Amino acid sequence: MRKAQTLMRSQHVAGYGRTMEQHAHSHAHAHSLAHPHRHAHAHAHAHDHDEGALADLLDLDARVLHAYLTDVTGWVREHTGARTPRRIADLGAGTGTGTMALARRFPRAELVAVDTSPAMLERVRAKAFAEGLAHRVRTVQADLDTVTDAGTWPLDGPFDLVWAASSLHHLSDPPAGLARARQLLAPDGLLVAVEMDAFPRYLPDDVGVGEPGLEERLQSAVDATRGDMDPFPDWEPSLAGAGLELVARRTFATTASDSPALRRCAAAHLGRAAGAPGLDLGDDDRVALSVLLGDGPLGLARRGDLTVHGTRTAWIARRA
Repeated sequence: MRKAQTLMRSQHVAGYGRTMEQHAHSHAHAHSLAHPHRHAHAHAHAHDHDEGALADLLDLDARVLHAYLTDVTGWVREHTGARTPRRIADLGAGTGTGTMALARRFPRAELVAVDTSPAMLERVRAKAFAEGLAHRVRTVQADLDTVTDAGTWPLDGPFDLVWAASSLHHLSDPPAGLARARQLLAPDGLLVAVEMDAFPRYLPDDVGVGEPGLEERLQSAVDATRGDMDPFPDWEPSLAGAGLELVARRTFATTASDSPALRRCAAAHLGRAAGAPGLDLGDDDRVALSVLLGDGPLGLARRGDLTVHGTRTAWIARRA
């Protein structure tokens, strides 16, 4: 099990944390660590608080980057052709942002949202109910690092479309995860994997406090804490070994202009980055971060110069 997977899910939402879906599996590993009984209550309280805060952040991120999912699911629809998906699995669904986007894109499909977290899956169900999709969306609590005696995931395939957005690289054995995803596919089904190419950036180079380039230095410091986990994998070389062949590959821009939601998103991500365990950041940069995260005139909440820029790559594959 990778060292990075034992951390609470604080990565990769739209920046230093996690993307919308990527939280699921590292959370599972962190939650499964043994804790002495005398620490159980404190751990549970902290865990619940962290999970709730992350769920809020995932939903906030979805508001900021909603256009990206519209673009990706539209591209996937182009490649389904006459094979309109009737059953879709969302692996590492988080709070259901991807699940809902897929449900809207494929209005005749049944969707199965898979995550390790009951709290996250409750949000999926709440969203499905609010959007009138409860009859089409089902949730399954499962750890994708755990398999049945037959070496498969406990999901009732086959599926016409298997969606894995920023979740596969959190598995302890991603190539095996790709092979298991293949097992879920119908004969003419498609696998869609999405990953970030780099963490998006929010800040201008000169934020008016400290030396220019703060965000770049912060990201380098965060990267140094990640151990051997590669948060930006290229799945194309692994497809053939999993019995899959590439159908299409495309890079999507993820951009958004300044807004109250973006400011809250930036503050949440920068705050989580500043608290990363083992973060080696200079004192001057820590002071600058505290100014940005404060309520003064240079604080993120009062700025009007924030943007988010990044890219994500998506792969579509089918059984070879």
